Amino acid sequence: MMKILMLGAGGVGGYFGGRLVQAGADVTFLVREGRAAQLRGGLRIESPNGDATIPVKVITADAPKAEFDVIILSCKAYGLTGALEAIAPFVREGVAILPLLNGFGHLKQIEARFPDAIVWGGIAGVAASLTEDGVVRQMLAFQTIGAGVRAGRSDGQATLESLVAALKRAGIDAAVSDNVERAMWEKWCFLATLAASTCLMRAPIGEILATDHGETLITGLFEECNRTASAEGWTPAPKPTQDYRDKLLERGSNFTASMMRDMESGHATEADHIIGDMIARARRHGLETPLLQVAYSRLQIHETRRRASGD
Repeated sequence: MMKILMLGAGGVGGYFGGRLVQAGADVTFLVREGRAAQLRGGLRIESPNGDATIPVKVITADAPKAEFDVIILSCKAYGLTGALEAIAPFVREGVAILPLLNGFGHLKQIEARFPDAIVWGGIAGVAASLTEDGVVRQMLAFQTIGAGVRAGRSDGQATLESLVAALKRAGIDAAVSDNVERAMWEKWCFLATLAASTCLMRAPIGEILATDHGETLITGLFEECNRTASAEGWTPAPKPTQDYRDKLLERGSNFTASMMRDMESGHATEADHIIGDMIARARRHGLETPLLQVAYSRLQIHETRRRASGD
């Protein structure tokens, strides 16, 4: 049986890893001591797809070296450097690493740290968060993962297909992507728009659209992101673009970005990785991104105040 190491047991890693264990997969969670203590009584999930308390295997950074076939990274972008150090003892030549991070810049960082590993591309879709008492709470029923071998490569295809099959057995809407880098860019454009608009306005999509100029703001942000993707060589495909646009323009929607929820809670955000990197890439091509820049300034103020308060 494929052996999977899941780095993290928060909203993303806890949800997908827990469902894999429920379906019989061999998953070990690599977590900090505090989270390990919470998991001793089982990984608790509250979800529209069914609540569960799942006994899980847990290790911490001081665990003896072990071998795994796949390592899944479910950390936040600002925690990536620490995450790579944490998995280093378990990385061997040919091991497959699936990062479920948003954006694009993390791929080079992982490859630079582990040049002998196989680094896939991946996107995850789940509205879930970790409560203070350690419950993984899924707010909406959707649960998707797309993963793929990156352009010009063929390594790890069979292992990837086995992992996707295991995810499907767990009830996850999973698929092998034949152009995972473009899929990552498509999601990045959507997420940067969602995060920029909801963080700037401190409101869900439906409330923004109910204002006189809310639709103009959201469509303007989306266009800035899509122009950047095209300039980078990853022009978004028509159908995913329209699907994402429909989500962004859904009247009455309570949809917000997890970045806004982090901001409201006074936590660190992925602003640099999601919005700052998009702006930097646009600038390299001489593209103007005035709306993204305004949103990024708001998030930078949040980060400055958070650091000043010692959080």
